[in-house]
Amino acid sequence: MIALTLGGCDQKAQGQAAGPPPAPPVTVAQPVKRTVTDWDEFTGRFEAIEEVQVRARVGGFVDSVQFKDGAIVHAGDLLYIIDPRPFEAVALQADGQLADARAKVELAKRELDRGLNLVQTSAVSEQVVDQRRQALQAAHAAETQAEGTLKAAQLNVEFTHVLAPITGRVSRHLVTPGNLVQGADSGATLLTSIVSLDPIYVYFDVDEATYQRNSKLWFEGKRPSSRDTPNPVEVTLTGETKPSHQGTMDFLDNRLDVSTATLRSRAVIPNKDLSILPGQFGRVRIIGSSPYEALLIPDTAIATDQSRKIVFVVKDDNSVEARAVTLGPLDDGLRVIRDGLKAEDRVIIDGIQRARIGAKVTPHGGKIGGGKS
Repeated sequence: MIALTLGGCDQKAQGQAAGPPPAPPVTVAQPVKRTVTDWDEFTGRFEAIEEVQVRARVGGFVDSVQFKDGAIVHAGDLLYIIDPRPFEAVALQADGQLADARAKVELAKRELDRGLNLVQTSAVSEQVVDQRRQALQAAHAAETQAEGTLKAAQLNVEFTHVLAPITGRVSRHLVTPGNLVQGADSGATLLTSIVSLDPIYVYFDVDEATYQRNSKLWFEGKRPSSRDTPNPVEVTLTGETKPSHQGTMDFLDNRLDVSTATLRSRAVIPNKDLSILPGQFGRVRIIGSSPYEALLIPDTAIATDQSRKIVFVVKDDNSVEARAVTLGPLDDGLRVIRDGLKAEDRVIIDGIQRARIGAKVTPHGGKIGGGKS
């Protein structure tokens, strides 16, 4: 009995000596304060600024294809040759007809000059002179007609050499040598297509709420309108985590789409390396506010309490307090806090899983990336 009593006393003394567990360690830092600008983000699709369907302008048999499928071609490069011999023969015939018409003009001039001299001596009548003057006019008209026929024939010869109308990337050839193609007067045959690549358009649809907000900022003088100002644009391509291309706003439509309540918008993006192709998708960011001072913290310091977003703040007595916050957009990897924090607050940025509201912690100073703690 004495031994049991002594044993119980020893266990009680050991428990009293151990004391309460130490406060868990956490890392704290003050929010980063800096000037930021909000950006609105949309899904966009790239389209070529220039796109041409290359069609035959004259009919005939294809002699050769002069380009490599999918290559970059420049304006004026030869793409196809259509057999020019029938058109060269027509041009030669038209050239002969023009020479004949010019000879007739010269003859009519001489006949008129003789008539004018003879009418002074009454050797010929005024009626004969008028007839010769009319004959000269008819000869001039025939000459003009022959010149037009020759020019048309020469154009057809020129059209047998199909040239690239723009600089860009050409598609595959759709007609192989030996095939008959139709000209513009009988349903021109499609030969290939070319799209320009640098620069390139990106189209995206702005929702009505964003449009209204930006319009209000413009009326208040806090943000220039993209209708008359090339506001900056950033583009993130599929598979990328941050913007890789910059451009400028170029166009806003004159009405909202009644079915989607969105405004079609367009930006111009330089594409020097030709890495972006028409038809690709990307995330487009445009300026959504004027610059303002903001507090920022990492997303890892933000927790969710039902429908609220909260952060844990360590008070002067090292106890933990939960603060409901209003979140803004990400800026350079940090989350803008619109409301709920002060610049001097010590926010738990690491170890929030060990923090309990009202309980004490052991804070250690840390640093938020991108700003001062």
